[in-house]
Amino acid sequence: MLRTDAARTGTAPRARLRWWTELPLIVLVYAAYSGGRLLVRGDVSGAVDHGLGILRIEKALYLNAEHPLNRLFTREAWLGVPADFWYASLHYLVTPAILVWLFRSRTVRYRAARTWLMTSTFIGLIGFTLLPTCPPRLLSSGHGFVDTMARYSDYGWWGGEASAPRGMGGMTNQYAAMPSLHVGWALWCGVMLWRHGGTRTAKAAGVAYPLLTTIVVMGTANHYFLDAVGGALVMGVGLLLAPLVMRYADVAKAWLAARTPAGPGTRWAAGADAVPAPVASASRDAGSSVVSAGCQTSPGERFPRQRESPTGPGAEPGATPADAGGGDSGWGVPTSGEAESLGKAR
Repeated sequence: MLRTDAARTGTAPRARLRWWTELPLIVLVYAAYSGGRLLVRGDVSGAVDHGLGILRIEKALYLNAEHPLNRLFTREAWLGVPADFWYASLHYLVTPAILVWLFRSRTVRYRAARTWLMTSTFIGLIGFTLLPTCPPRLLSSGHGFVDTMARYSDYGWWGGEASAPRGMGGMTNQYAAMPSLHVGWALWCGVMLWRHGGTRTAKAAGVAYPLLTTIVVMGTANHYFLDAVGGALVMGVGLLLAPLVMRYADVAKAWLAARTPAGPGTRWAAGADAVPAPVASASRDAGSSVVSAGCQTSPGERFPRQRESPTGPGAEPGATPADAGGGDSGWGVPTSGEAESLGKAR
């Protein structure tokens, strides 16, 4: 039997990714992210102060893209309504669709892309924890922002208090504006489309999607411009940390596999094509130069044409071939004297 590379090198092969393990992992990570957002809700006054602080920084830097975009989306319903649908839905549709597409058609790239996305998401959760920020739409009206989600709530499924479905606004953290993961996830989708799309249409979508998402989040008064910058920075840090995360994940898997007892005849947990230990041992014995390697006969079993040795009262199991009735080498070949006596007997 041929031995696999893993059997020759003594290392467990990398497991092939399966959808029934990937799906629960992604759901678990997203549930932890959503639950974490709820648990780290800061006080409203502090979140408002952080939002006003961002506005002051933007004013000092002569950045003021939010106000003109928000006025445009408020005045023109044909822009404001699609923008609200964009903000409330594509974030949760395009990102999973890109993940599924990578898993099915770009399997080699999937693990790194998934790790990058998840690492950046957890970094964003740290940002929500350390810097709860009030979005522009929740500031007092004196600051000049209009909540388009509330203004056009009759057109969609969301309520006036958040982009969540009606009646579920209290189940979301509305003071998690910094960083903008709407922009961060859109940037991740754009990079995946640009690098792996393979067509001009896919590359164009990879550029347009994050740019349009940035315009939407500001026009709907859900994020400041610096929130979008923060989302891009979070994705950059996640990209740098993703190889390290994968390396530590591999070390953890190897550590667990080494301490998991394997029953007789079981395969390595790391791969379905690994060689079981008994099979590998048998294959090594098959390649041995000793014919009877690993084989023993029972006390009453004889090979064909095997002579019974006259073991008398004085014979011992460890007697020499001469003591056993012949001066042969132990393989059942008669000596010359025995051959002569056999001839006379015939």
